[in-house]
Amino acid sequence: MYSLVCMSGDFKDRWATFFARYYEKQILKLASEYPEINCIDVDYQALQNFDIALADALIDGPISVLRSAHDALLEYDLPIECKLDVEVRIVNVSDKTKIRDLRSDHVGKLVSIEGLVRKATEVRPKLTEAGFECLSCGNITSVEQDDAKLKEPAECSHRVCGKKGPFKLNFAHSKFVDAQKIRLQESPEGLKGGEQPQTLDANVEATLAGMVFPGDRVVMTGLLRVAQRQYQNVKSTTFDLFLEANSIEIEDKEFRDIEISGEDESKIVELAKTAGIDRAIVRSIAPSIFGYESVKEAIALQLFSGVPKKLPDGSHVRGDIHILLVGDPGIGKSQLLRYVVQLAPRGIYASGKSSTSAGLTATAIKDEFGDGRWTLEAGALVLADQGIAAVDEMDKMRSEDRSSLHEAMEQQTVSVAKAGIMANLKSRCALLGAANPRYGRFDPYESIAEQINMQPTLLSRFDLIFVLTDVPNESTDTGIAKHILQSHFAGELASSGMPNQEVEAAMSIISPEIEAELLRKFIGYAKRVNPILTEEAKQQFIDYYVGLRREGGEGSPIPITARQLEALVRLAEASARMRLSKWVTLEDAKRVIQIVEACLKEVGVDPETGKRDFDVIAVGKSKSQQERIKSIRDIIRELEREAGSAHIDTIVERASKLGFEKDKVEAEIARLVQEAAIFEPVRYSRNYRLTQQ
Repeated sequence: MYSLVCMSGDFKDRWATFFARYYEKQILKLASEYPEINCIDVDYQALQNFDIALADALIDGPISVLRSAHDALLEYDLPIECKLDVEVRIVNVSDKTKIRDLRSDHVGKLVSIEGLVRKATEVRPKLTEAGFECLSCGNITSVEQDDAKLKEPAECSHRVCGKKGPFKLNFAHSKFVDAQKIRLQESPEGLKGGEQPQTLDANVEATLAGMVFPGDRVVMTGLLRVAQRQYQNVKSTTFDLFLEANSIEIEDKEFRDIEISGEDESKIVELAKTAGIDRAIVRSIAPSIFGYESVKEAIALQLFSGVPKKLPDGSHVRGDIHILLVGDPGIGKSQLLRYVVQLAPRGIYASGKSSTSAGLTATAIKDEFGDGRWTLEAGALVLADQGIAAVDEMDKMRSEDRSSLHEAMEQQTVSVAKAGIMANLKSRCALLGAANPRYGRFDPYESIAEQINMQPTLLSRFDLIFVLTDVPNESTDTGIAKHILQSHFAGELASSGMPNQEVEAAMSIISPEIEAELLRKFIGYAKRVNPILTEEAKQQFIDYYVGLRREGGEGSPIPITARQLEALVRLAEASARMRLSKWVTLEDAKRVIQIVEACLKEVGVDPETGKRDFDVIAVGKSKSQQERIKSIRDIIRELEREAGSAHIDTIVERASKLGFEKDKVEAEIARLVQEAAIFEPVRYSRNYRLTQQ
């Protein structure tokens, strides 16, 4: 091990040489821009290249080595106030340590931890130096504080007084620093099957406090310390680990923050000029899944996303695209979701059956972590901020848990009002959902709203809804069978140690046309482009929207709403980004109209009349069904006036005269009973009355 004792006197000189060679400009900037800047970020890699022995000593004995660095900084001509609180922060440490790999050997050393911010307390002042006033003579005695328990002086420091108290804490002669506690959790993508993510608490102070929020992915470097456990004032021999943070680096904020080198940029620009680049991108989405070209195209547009806008009146228009896949079991929905989560830098996967409202959005909890105070804990949509949240089995969620998604999807915020905490967390993420039909498989003769166990208000917030049915078709089934068997064959060759040429040839069928890493950088680069609608594209959207609205005259179903017009704009902007174009062209407009049109034909059509009816999604009932329900209620009201209640046979008889079928009338009556709109005064009498509102 590097000898800290023999070299301790030499540390300051080595730091002074290092600063003079690499950090003169930063130190001058510190001196001129204090207090906005009060620290120097030292790149550990540069320190290693300069003096590997000093870098190793920093890891093994960070306290003394950092103190020497601080002393070396004080030799510069800095403002007096700056010298008091100037910090040396160590960043870009090469060796990262997993939270689960921390051991007793790491205690007292400098470690660098990657993780996800799970919780964060409020930023509060912490006492670092307490000034105690002697109540006998008025003298101020200063005592440095280094732990949670307040230390009082043993006696008055005045040479004449020297009494042992009493003392009063004098705030004017005390020093405080901003402090915060953060809980780091292992990133979910780094876990193996069955592993529970482990956590590590960190104490952050000064400018680091308030720097990160729940959901941020960070690299935190600092001194690993231990705290003794206590049970009912009995000290234990077991200790807890915690990190005394020295620096925080926020990583993987979003696609656009991906590092792109000059070589990468030239590759991306060249790739964008390739004819049919949009089709190549689509073919690179989940190549192991056969078919579903329209779904993959929509997912590609979701990855590129539209442009978020802040309007002059302060309102916000989201740019993220929400997609729902509803389909029969066993057609690869979950596999699509998993692939997208792996592709996105900030992708979170959750299953609806095991998710609650708090797990998806956020909650306020009270525990020991916040020293008994309420703290916020982020859920999946907040953790996926600036990324993609994939929620599988949405139909299995409880309705009260699903209702929490409304605000997160449209306003892209999560509001928490609990225990005096009024907070708005950001959830600027695209939602990719998957659900199964209520009765196992789709019935093409029933409306989608009746077959999906989801509220219409939630369904209407999705920009695109795809219905994926498993219908036997000889040519399609042959293609799927060949694709699956070839995929298994390629996997068998890879695991059996066959020559690389044979493996690569077999893998070609499931290899993406654009490698995942390059595609990720391509998307990150494209997200820096903010395309603008051309006049031709605007006119195309106006003509399409007005033309459809014209179909729905007075008394007719509503074929489309303004929400779908906004979805068209988002999709068109994403289409332009796929070509790195600054303009949304007429071709982009026609392309996305075709996609939306295909979705509306599947989900926005009244199965009884065959007409477009967006109420099927927005309200959950088609126009014809609403009219039938209104007529049945009027019949019940009329019979109730005549005989006190309405028997089902009489209701059916009068409804048939209006042209309604018996089965549908009975089904609507059963639904009205379930919704408590009507009731049976005497059970099993088959007589009904309207519920008094």
